[in-house]
Amino acid sequence: MAGKSDTVVAVDPPLGTGILKLDPWLGPFQDDLVRRSQTAWQWIADLEANEGGIIKFSEGYKKFGFNVAANGDIVYREWAPNAVAAHLIGDFNNWDRSSHAMQKDDFGVFSITLHASNEVPAIPHGSKVKIAMTLPSGAVVDRLPAWIKRVTQDLSVSPVYDAVFWNPPTPYQWKHDGYTRSARHPASARIYEAHIGISTSELRVGTYTEFTRDTLPRIHKLGYNVIQLMAIMEHAYYASFGYQVTSFFAASSRYGTPEDLKHLIDEAHALGITVLLDVVHSHACKNVLDGLNMFDGTDYQYFHGGPKGHHELWDSRLFNYGKYEVLRFLLSNLRFYIDEYHFDGFRFDGVTSMLYTHHGIGTGFSGGYHEYFGDEKVDKEAINYLIIANYMLHTLDPSIITIAEDVSGMPGLCVPMELGGVGFDYRLAMAIPDMWIKLLKEVKDDDWEMGNIVYMLTNRRYKEKTVAYAESHDQALVGDKTLAFWLMDKEMYTNMSVLSELTPVIDRGMALHKIIRLVTHTLGGEAYLNFEGNEFGHPEWLDFPRVGNDNSFWYARRQWNVLDDKLLRYKFLNDFDAAMQHTEGRFGWLHSEPAYVTLKHEGDKIIAFERAGLVFVFNFHPTNSYTDYRIGVDVAGTYRIVLDSDEEQFGGHARIDHDKSVFYTTPLEWNGRRNFVQVYIPSRVAIILAKVA
Repeated sequence: MAGKSDTVVAVDPPLGTGILKLDPWLGPFQDDLVRRSQTAWQWIADLEANEGGIIKFSEGYKKFGFNVAANGDIVYREWAPNAVAAHLIGDFNNWDRSSHAMQKDDFGVFSITLHASNEVPAIPHGSKVKIAMTLPSGAVVDRLPAWIKRVTQDLSVSPVYDAVFWNPPTPYQWKHDGYTRSARHPASARIYEAHIGISTSELRVGTYTEFTRDTLPRIHKLGYNVIQLMAIMEHAYYASFGYQVTSFFAASSRYGTPEDLKHLIDEAHALGITVLLDVVHSHACKNVLDGLNMFDGTDYQYFHGGPKGHHELWDSRLFNYGKYEVLRFLLSNLRFYIDEYHFDGFRFDGVTSMLYTHHGIGTGFSGGYHEYFGDEKVDKEAINYLIIANYMLHTLDPSIITIAEDVSGMPGLCVPMELGGVGFDYRLAMAIPDMWIKLLKEVKDDDWEMGNIVYMLTNRRYKEKTVAYAESHDQALVGDKTLAFWLMDKEMYTNMSVLSELTPVIDRGMALHKIIRLVTHTLGGEAYLNFEGNEFGHPEWLDFPRVGNDNSFWYARRQWNVLDDKLLRYKFLNDFDAAMQHTEGRFGWLHSEPAYVTLKHEGDKIIAFERAGLVFVFNFHPTNSYTDYRIGVDVAGTYRIVLDSDEEQFGGHARIDHDKSVFYTTPLEWNGRRNFVQVYIPSRVAIILAKVA
């Protein structure tokens, strides 16, 4: 070693392997991680060289579709490589198929410019348009423009959508524009998942305007700081819950105009609420007349051709994420909703289907790492799309939120691209609601295992943030039941009045509804989600109008009336939910380090843990209350109750006297902690203690 320096020179890890520092067990799959990362970086480099960068590339909506210049000229472009000729037709030219021929370039893009007259656009605002394309066979097909920003449906005439040229003479004027850049990503995300159409108590489709006026104030009062809007991207079938998208750039006209949606988001921002879009890029509706399917006469333009391009369970089309123009379309779709509507981020639907060639169909995930890698299992092009989509969004604005709906638990999904991850901010903890439903359906209260509950709530990947939830829209759908329904369905129609006797069924149901949600909120993740109505134990399930129910709206609404009736017990659950959110807002456990669990006692049915300087105690026992129950506490001091699920205002029995409940630590080790406190914890009750001195 003579003549050699003893200084160790730091070398950056190989491309895409920074994640190995977080999880060394990924070591055997280093080559896969490197290839994945190199592919994404190569795409980004190519876009830098050919398109002016990925940010410019994501502005495709400014080039494709209809765009109006300052002088009123309209430029329309459409990618349709299989078509040999195309004409723009519509109300503006009396649907004349011989005029307004479009020019095709070497990349399969058709275009036409319609010059204004005295700065008046040639196509009137609100008029209908289509593109008529001649195929190699000589057949002529009419299609809705793929990038159209407004489509409408007149069911009295036809279920097929009409494309509408949307160019309002007075653009929407944003009033609270500064919010989106300064506070769009709260430290603790308390998410309220909502569907505009069901947000009315009436037997019809609700509107953006009604949601802004009636539902936004409820969400704000509850203490949620993020709204996740479902079913915004236009979909032909209302009962699809918004997951069969036909026009990707069109906000659903069922609920009102684009300006109505902008006003909703604007007013949410005024209340300090971040707004996410439930974006569907995992598949597309197979409709031809008003969708992307067979757009230019081929089944492989936007999608994979043949069986590979069909999802057998969803009966829908699957994108070919390896195509240049498909990536432009999808990345620009994300950018459009950020720029045009000021959405603050996205919950990506169906990520599991995207990640794997088997789409998760008939496949269980045990957690073995071999399940997440390999050319036969993993859709490399889809993963590449998700990586560069997250990169684009977070480069555009680091505060943009992205959430992945993935049940597989793929490692690195919520790790930055620079370290070899996919780049999402959060993943959904989809196993948690399944656990609660399974317990309520199959296990007696006496047999609930505290260890298993704690394991399911804490079983998440290190340094990958998780959105915890006790139930979402999936559990509300017909065929399943909400937690409230599993707990109390036999008596929800007869015994929810405060004027009636509190029966054992209702007493148990309300107690468990509160503590299930609180333990999920406090132990289960780094963000929390609730589906609209579940906060007050919404009666009945969710079922959209369809042939099977005689097109009834009875279950496709939220019955706010039962909450607003002060003689019904739903108000207690609602008030407890609000107390949860506001207590989190005060102490911030969601953005604190994961909890330290001090106790999971099977016999006593007690779970206790510490997080964010608070002490959480849960008693799941059906009958046993405990006096002077000893709980380990790390930090010495004086503690008081800041939340108690048994309070009278939450429909409880007020068994704990808060005025007399002051807890002093004793400096003796207990449960592996340096101190302990002794508490009174009644049956089926949860309390949160905060240090006051």
